[in-house]
Amino acid sequence: MNLQTLVIFIVFAPLAGAIIAGLFGRRLGDTPSRAITTGLLLAACVGSWVVFSQWTWGGLEPFTLELARFIHVGAFQSNWSIRIDALSAVMLVVVTTVSALVHVYSWGYMADDDSQPRFFAYLSLFTFAMLALVTAADFMQLFFGWEGVGLASYLLIGFWFKKPTANAAAIKAFVVNRIGDFGFALGIFTAFWAFGSIQFAEIFPLAQAGAARTWSFIGYDWRLMDLACVLLFVGAMGKSAQFFLHTWLPDAMEGPTPVSALIHAATMVSAGVYMVCLLSPMFEYAPTARQIVTLVGAVTALFAATVGLAQNDIKRVIAYSTCSQLGYMFFAAGVGAYQAAMFHLFTHAFFKALLFLGAGSVIHGMHHELDMRKMGARWR
Repeated sequence: MNLQTLVIFIVFAPLAGAIIAGLFGRRLGDTPSRAITTGLLLAACVGSWVVFSQWTWGGLEPFTLELARFIHVGAFQSNWSIRIDALSAVMLVVVTTVSALVHVYSWGYMADDDSQPRFFAYLSLFTFAMLALVTAADFMQLFFGWEGVGLASYLLIGFWFKKPTANAAAIKAFVVNRIGDFGFALGIFTAFWAFGSIQFAEIFPLAQAGAARTWSFIGYDWRLMDLACVLLFVGAMGKSAQFFLHTWLPDAMEGPTPVSALIHAATMVSAGVYMVCLLSPMFEYAPTARQIVTLVGAVTALFAATVGLAQNDIKRVIAYSTCSQLGYMFFAAGVGAYQAAMFHLFTHAFFKALLFLGAGSVIHGMHHELDMRKMGARWR
């Protein structure tokens, strides 16, 4: 298997698992559904590490695979593509490794659940959407992955739909993220208006030349680059639970603990940080937007950590910790330390996922008790 075929397999293997488990899970049964989805994820994980090792030690050059035409309307050209570079290679490892481990962990955690094929199908669907997001070569595919993970998170948070609190949490997460996504869509429109393209490879070389362009509105001259980056960051605020749009994340703990480990610690909530780092050529010429990113990140880091001190629910404590850590990442990206932001994203994905899975083991052993005040003297 050559490298390009391997990359295509990595991205679409989870989708195949989601389709098989989702459409035929009841006929196949619990164990075959779990085995197929988990096996495909483990294979994609191994493939991601191969790509990452080729990038790190094999001298691999960035490349883009065009798979199919997507949307062609006048100057608005979007193809379904897979982009592999340093950032996407790192994110492939993060997404597939954590997702594969969560799949394996869920074999035990969800053993007594009567809807296991549906659960594993949702997990795999989420993983596919996240992989589409991190390998996007233009804003249209980025938006597709962005909305895909939003849909999958809604399904996973409300997985136990017979619980009113789970339904309410899923709806809250969906609505709050739509507020952020409205800003994100406006940011994409602004970028297309400013550059006449949504292809990253075409926009980034033009960033410096387009930095001085302005738009006159209500008596002010607005710098288009700052306007685009601020609007794009609004989308990141919703997805990464930053201050003002953070309210959905603590409530999202109503979903099964493996969902918290996959979505709310390792992958989906870090999509905003990844997006800011990916668009760094634009943010470098948007000083006002970078100041806003820095300020919001700093406020979130302090605010969320302070609120976390007063929580008793073990999963909510870790959720507020996640908000705080994401604030640190945005602060680093805002001051131009994109390497530090990505390094923190990489390490945080693993240690926070392990924290959630460890908490899940405690909750399972405590017969689904979440109050930490009732968890003392376990050594006895």
